[in-house]
Amino acid sequence: MLVAVVMLFVIGAMAALSIDVVTLYTARSEAQLAADGAALAGARVLANSGMTSAADSTVGIAAVPLATAVAQQVAASNPVGGRNLSQAGACPGGEICVSINELASNFVANPHVTVQVQRSDLPTFFARIWGTKTVTVKASATAEAYNPSNAPGTSASPKLRVAPSCVKPWLIPNMDPTSSATPPTTIFDPVTGAITNSLLLGYRTAGPATRLQARCTDCSVTPLPTPNPWQYYPGDPATTFPAPSQALPTCTPALATAYQESIAGCIQKPIVCNSAANIDISNYPNRNLEVTDAVNCLAHAVNNKGDEVDPTASPSPPFLFLAGDDNPVPGAAGNDVMVSDSLVTVPVFDSGSGTAPPSSTVTIVGFVQLFLSPRGRANPANGYMRAEVINMAGCGAGATGTPILGNGASPVAVRLISPP
Repeated sequence: MLVAVVMLFVIGAMAALSIDVVTLYTARSEAQLAADGAALAGARVLANSGMTSAADSTVGIAAVPLATAVAQQVAASNPVGGRNLSQAGACPGGEICVSINELASNFVANPHVTVQVQRSDLPTFFARIWGTKTVTVKASATAEAYNPSNAPGTSASPKLRVAPSCVKPWLIPNMDPTSSATPPTTIFDPVTGAITNSLLLGYRTAGPATRLQARCTDCSVTPLPTPNPWQYYPGDPATTFPAPSQALPTCTPALATAYQESIAGCIQKPIVCNSAANIDISNYPNRNLEVTDAVNCLAHAVNNKGDEVDPTASPSPPFLFLAGDDNPVPGAAGNDVMVSDSLVTVPVFDSGSGTAPPSSTVTIVGFVQLFLSPRGRANPANGYMRAEVINMAGCGAGATGTPILGNGASPVAVRLISPP
C-alpha cells in the first residue's frame, strides 16, 4: 500500500514535469523557425539588391542596413513561447541578434546573414517545485546568397552551379545590349562565368529598339535568324519549359495558351546552368500579343499601376521596389517591398561569336534577373517588353557538382546553410 501511494506521487510528478519539457521543446522549435525565416529574409534582401552582381563591395555594404532591419522585423513577428520577440536591446544579450559578413573577402559573391534569437524568461509551471521559475531557449540560423559569377572557384574547390525555378521561356543570347562592338561583347565569360560588364547592372531599356523582344515568331525557318542582343528565342514548352498547372493568376484577358501560362505562372522545373535547353521551332504568329497580355497580368500593369523600381532609392543599386496601386497584397501600395511579381529570371545561352544562327538546342551559361515594366506601365501590344537588369549570375564551363536550387526564382541562390 505504501509503495502504491509513493508511485502515485512519483508518476504525478513525472507527468507534471513532462508538461514543462514539452513547453520547452515547443518554444525551442518556434525559436528555430523565427531564426530560419529571419535569416532567409535578410539574405533575400541582399540577393534582390543586386549586390552580388556588383563589381565591388560598396553596393553590398549599402544594402546591409536594410537586410538587418528586415531580418529583425521577421524574427520579431514570430511568437516564441506565447509572445513575440523584442527588437530592443543590444547584442549580445538581446532577444534578436543579426550579423552579416560584410568584412569577408568574398562578401560580394557570397554574403551570409546569421540570426540568433533567444528568450530567457520562458516561465515554467511544475518545475518550480525545484526552484526553477524560468528557462532560456536559443536558436540560430545562417542563410547565404550565392552568385557563382563572383565566386573565385579553384580546381580544388570549383564553382557550384545554380538552378533557379520559375524561369521564363525566353532564351536570350550571351550578348551585351549596351555594347557597341561588332559583334557585341558577352554578358558572361563562357569559360569562367564572370560578368563581362558590371555596368549592365541597372540597365533599363530606352525605346522600342532596345526592349526585350522575340527574335522570331515564325521560328520554323531553317536556319534560325542570327542572334541579336536582348532578342530572345522562345523556349520549347514541351520539353524545357513545361507550363505550370496550378497557382496561375487571374488575368484579363484570360490566359488562353500554355505559353501564356508559362509567362504569367511559375514553371516548377528548375533550369540548371550548363544544361541544354530547346528552342520552340514553330510558327506562332500571335506570340507577341500573348506575351504582352501575360506580362501585363504578371506585373499587375494592365492599368499602368504596376510595381516599380523605386525611383527615390539612391544609389541604385542597391535596388528597392515600390508596390503599385494594383499590387494584390493588401496595404502594400505605395510602400517598398522586398520582392515583386515583376521580378523574373531569364536564361542566357552560349551564342558563340554571335555571327551564326543557333541550333534548336542551346547551352545555358547564366541567368539575368529582370524587373519587368520598371515604371509600372503596361507594355505595348507589339510584345516589346520594358525591363531593367537587377541581377546577373553566370556559371562558366568549370562549374560542377550538385546544383544549388536555392529558395525562390532568383538566379542568386538563397538558402539556409546552418543548421544543416
